[in-house]
This record gives sequence, C-alpha cells and structure tokens, in this order.
Amino acid sequence: MELISQVLVLEPTSQVLGKEPIVPFAILLAIILVIPIIFERLRLSGLVGLVFSGLVLGPSGWNLLQSDSPIINLLSDIGLIYLLFVAGLEVNLEQFRRRKSRAFGFASLTFSIPLVMGILLGLILGYGWNTSILIGSLFTSYTLLAYPIISRLGVVNNEAVTVIIGATIFTNIGAVLILAVCVAVAHAGVFSFAKLLTLSGWLTIYSVAVVTGFDWAGKEFFKRSGDDEGNKFLFVLLSVFLAAMGAQLIGVEKIVGAFLAGLAVNEAVGEGPVKEKVVFIGSVLFIPIFFVDLGLLIDLPTFVNNLNTLKLTLLIVVGLIVSKLIAALLTKLVYHYKWQEILTMWSLSLPQVGTTLAATLVGYRTGLLSLEVLHSVIAVMLITSTLGPLMTSRIAVGLNSLPAEDPVPPLSEENASETNSAFTIVVPVYNPQTQQYLIEMAALLARQSQGKIIPLAIATAAAQMDAPQLEASLQRSEWLLNKATTQSRALGVAAEPVLRIDDAFAQGISRAAREQEANLIVMGWGKRTGLRARLFGNVIDGVLWASHCPVAVTRLVESPKKIQRILVPIENLTASTLQPVQFAQILAEANQSHITVLNVCDRRTSSSKIAWRRSHLSLLVSKLALTNVPEIQIMAHENVAQAILQAARLYDLVVLPFIRNRTSPGGLAISDVTTQLARQLTCSIIMLGEPQRTQTTNLIMSTTISSITSAV
Repeated sequence: MELISQVLVLEPTSQVLGKEPIVPFAILLAIILVIPIIFERLRLSGLVGLVFSGLVLGPSGWNLLQSDSPIINLLSDIGLIYLLFVAGLEVNLEQFRRRKSRAFGFASLTFSIPLVMGILLGLILGYGWNTSILIGSLFTSYTLLAYPIISRLGVVNNEAVTVIIGATIFTNIGAVLILAVCVAVAHAGVFSFAKLLTLSGWLTIYSVAVVTGFDWAGKEFFKRSGDDEGNKFLFVLLSVFLAAMGAQLIGVEKIVGAFLAGLAVNEAVGEGPVKEKVVFIGSVLFIPIFFVDLGLLIDLPTFVNNLNTLKLTLLIVVGLIVSKLIAALLTKLVYHYKWQEILTMWSLSLPQVGTTLAATLVGYRTGLLSLEVLHSVIAVMLITSTLGPLMTSRIAVGLNSLPAEDPVPPLSEENASETNSAFTIVVPVYNPQTQQYLIEMAALLARQSQGKIIPLAIATAAAQMDAPQLEASLQRSEWLLNKATTQSRALGVAAEPVLRIDDAFAQGISRAAREQEANLIVMGWGKRTGLRARLFGNVIDGVLWASHCPVAVTRLVESPKKIQRILVPIENLTASTLQPVQFAQILAEANQSHITVLNVCDRRTSSSKIAWRRSHLSLLVSKLALTNVPEIQIMAHENVAQAILQAARLYDLVVLPFIRNRTSPGGLAISDVTTQLARQLTCSIIMLGEPQRTQTTNLIMSTTISSITSAV
C-alpha cells in the first residue's frame, strides 16, 4: 500500500522502484536466466557473460546495479561463501586416495613454483611482503574447467589426469590457508612472529575442530534422519554458516570456514540427492550473483586507460602460464610421464576461477589488493578459463587411459550368482497405457535369463490404515497387478506380484527390490516437468539414487518384440562403462537383433588414433565373451549428441548409459547429452543406470562452475 500511495501522489516511479530491494533481485534473476544462453549461442562461456553483465549494468555502464546495494552485497557474500564451500564439498577424495603420493608431488610443484613467481612479481611491482604473498597464492590453485572434455574423451583414468584431479585438495587447502594468514596479519596491523604463532595455533585448533567435529556430527545426524532429505539439506547449510561464523570469531576470513565445512561434510553427504540439491541451489542462484558482482566492481575507464593495469595483467598472465609450465616439466622429470600427458596436466592447471576469484575479492575488500590487481585477476580468469579448456580439447585427444579393468560380470549373473537364485526383474506398474510394453520388455529379459518377473504396485500410505484414499489406492494397485500377472503368464514367464504400502513411490520401489533380491528394475519413462520435479527430481531420480541393482528406464514407441537393430553409445573406453552392451546383448539374443557399439571422438582426432580407439574398444567388448559379437563404430564429430542422433536414424532402440549431471536444473539425474537425446530421438530408448556404489565419484568443482552457463 505504501508503494501505491507514493505513486498516487505522483512521486516518480523510477525513484519509488529504486528504493525497492526486490528490483535489483529481479534484474539479477533475469541476467542469470538469459545472459548465459546468449553467450552459449555465441560459443562463449556463460561465466564470461555474467561478468560482462555486471560491467554493462554497473557504474561503468547503465548504472542500474550497485555493488554496495544491501541486497546485492548480501547475495554476493552468500555466493562467495557458497563457492568455497562447494570447492571443499567437491574435493574428489577417491581420486586423491588412488594416487595420493604422486598427487602430493605434483601439487607441491604446481603450488610452490607459481607461489614464488607471484611473490617475486609482487615485490618487483613495489607491493609489500604481505600483499606479494597473497598475489603469489592466487597463482597456486586451479579449477578443472576442462573436466567434461577429458571425461568425454575417455581419458579420466589416465594416471596423469588422476594425479592432477587428486592434487586439487592440496592446492585449494594451501591457497585458502595462505589467504587466511595474510588477511589476519593485515587486520592485526603491526606484524610480529608472536601474533603469527598465535594465529597459526588458533587456525590449527579451529581447522581440526571443524573438520573432525562437523564430520562426526554430519554422519550422526544423517544416520538418525533416515530419508528426510529436507532436514539433511538444512543441516548442511547450517554447517556452512556456523563454520563461517567461527572463522570470523578467531579473526580469519569466513570463506576459510566455508571451505573447511565443505571438506568436513564431504564424506557424510556422499554422492546423493542431498549433495545434488546443495550444489544445485548454489550453482543456479548464489554463485552466478557473485560473478555478476565481480563485473559491477570493474571500473572500465580505469582499466582501459591505466597502462599499469594492462602491464600488470600481461605480467600475471605470462607469470602464471610460465610457472605452471615449469611445474609440469619438473613433474615429467620426477615421474617420467609422456609429453602429451604433461601438456594435458599443464592445460588443466591453467584456469583460475573458483578459489582464485574468491581470494581476490576478499583481498580487495580488506585493502590488501588494489583495484588494479582486481582488474588484472578478473582478466586472467577470463583468459585462462577460455585458453585452458581449448588447449585441453586439442592436446588430450587420443591420450591413452589406464589398462582396462576386469570386465564386470554379465548382467544376468551379477547378483543372481551371489544368491544362487533365479534372475529376478522388478517391474513397477502404475500407468495402464504403458504397462503392456513394459511387461513385454521384462518378459523378454526374464525368458532369456531363465528368470522371473515381480510386478510391483505401490500404494501410498495414509495417516490411518483404514483411510478411504488408502483403500482406493489398494484396489487400483490390485487391479494393475492382476493385469500385469495375466500379461506375464501369457508371455510364458513366471510372475510373482507384490503389493506394498509405503510413504513414497521411489523408496517403496527401492526397498521392495532389495527385499526381493532383484537383479534388475525395469521402469517406464517419467515426465520431468513442473517446479517440484526440477528442484527435487522425480520417482526415477529417487530409484536411480537408492537402488542396489541396475535400473532400466524405458521409453518404448513399439513392441519390444519388433526391435531388430540396437545402438549402444559408449562415452568412455573403460570396461566399467560396458554394462549397456551386456544389457543390449540379452535383448539381441531374444530377438536375434544386431548390436552396434558407437564411440564418438573429436573431429580433429587423427586416423591412427581412431584406429587405436576402435581396436581398444573391440578388445574391451571381446572380454565380455558375448555370443552375438557387436559391430564397433567410431565416429569423428564435433557434437556428441548430434552424432548419436545422426547414427540412430537406422536403429529401433538406443541404449543410453545413465550419466549424472547434478547441477543441470532440467535433469538432475541425467547429463546434458542424454537429456538432449531423450528429447530428439524418435525411436525407443532405454537408459541403464548402475547402483551408486559401483559408480566412480568424478564430478568436481568444474561441473559447478561450467553448469552456471546452462543453469536456465
């Protein structure tokens, strides 16, 4: 009413709206929604678009947004804390454990050499020791923006790549601790070794308390919370801000606490829906606002007209590139990696985004870093975030991976051999219109494996077990089960229907499958529409996260009996990714179908490397000992999804691997490539997901940063 009253007394609307904090927030949401899309269409990073938006709408441009605005300042601070928290949360502990000695060796080189280079550069330019050390620390860490590229190329298991992934834990921790000491010394005023020792003592006690205490509290809380994801989500957020408050109490910058909180709850959260939601909220809202705020801080006239800034930018870029190259070359001398591996490590260590930008902004706000340094680091971020992935895409093509692991056992024997029981397929039934094809698919698989089908119906529980809505749900479930049992027996397959009362469909399906010792769950494709599905996923997401056995999510456009040609795209050339081939083999034997295994490589891949990929993939497939030997096809194309769509025109069924992309808001459980294929493929689709325990934890900070560009 106050706003209406002001407008009625003819106060200018622009002045009225300018006082409303909701206006800059609405502008920020529009920027996050629209700008990354435009920049992606221009083949530029969406992250660059966010910074550019802040520059255009800030004091150097249209002056619509101000960095000192209370709402922007608050949201940017949350984004800053969130950025470092996610950096700690996404530390790949598994990759670190696999190669911890070599990861520590490479981290020591790629940390210490750029640190010394940065310190010397700061001293030469006339900065004090404290500022110079902080400038040096900005060189030490790196963000693996090119991780999606090496994942697509199938070289994640290469030892050199594994080492650089594991080294991030050392470089990030080291950079954050140096920042904490530099800022604390700046706040203390006069430097003394006594103050430094006192600060180091408090910082050590605080770090141990956060890492051990929050880890213990997280595991205990998660153990007692059961399936309540809301409370788990709130616990994680509370941990972040409690750690940030604790850091400020001992005189340390709050982002140090946020990073340590991420490390502390890393294992407690694990790879699951809670972590997905935490990262999702930050990557689509708070972290993008932080990058927009960086753009607001840029004084364009000063940057363009100040020769010192341009000189500083050039020196930092050259110093960073040279120091990282020296570290990579010394790594070659120590560990005798091949030149292609060393150059890949160098290109992966170049991008300076997450920790570097956070430390720079903190240093600028505390007065340690000048506006010139802030401008230079932002320019370095834009340059390295473009140069690094571009170099990786060219250098890592054809990089050899580790020797193939032992192939996984055939799908029909993986769990059945452990229990000495028949191959069991659980088929959740809910939609009568798609039930016929679903049962036919399960029957083909069960008959080929001498197994049985368990039609499963879930009746959602009510507060009272005699509630009318529960009674109606039970009657409908019994009708669906009777229909499914009749269909199964008509197809010559044994059926044992199960009716279960449970609080939720996903948990009910996962628990029933475990109770029945199922070897496979066959589900129909569910819609992913609406705000709830986008934020919290759907039934398929829940089952894929919780299931103990493989899950086949199907979208069948015709009877499975008519399937004659099956296409199986394989992303990584490792034995662990061949489960879809085994699944397709069972269908092929039932229908006497033809299987083609497709791998898409970069268009620039040489003919010799294509031949190597074909022979390597043939070797992996041969170890599966399939009776129906698949055709191996390698396709060179610049776009993986378009290549698969082009090849799929001649096939009746495409079997897709289940690849997660936690931060894609339109598909929390499905990667961008799979989501695009699901929308555009006109033939039948099966998406095969493996149990969580068998999947490698391979999503790291780069996924969060790069997902900002697609968070729409």
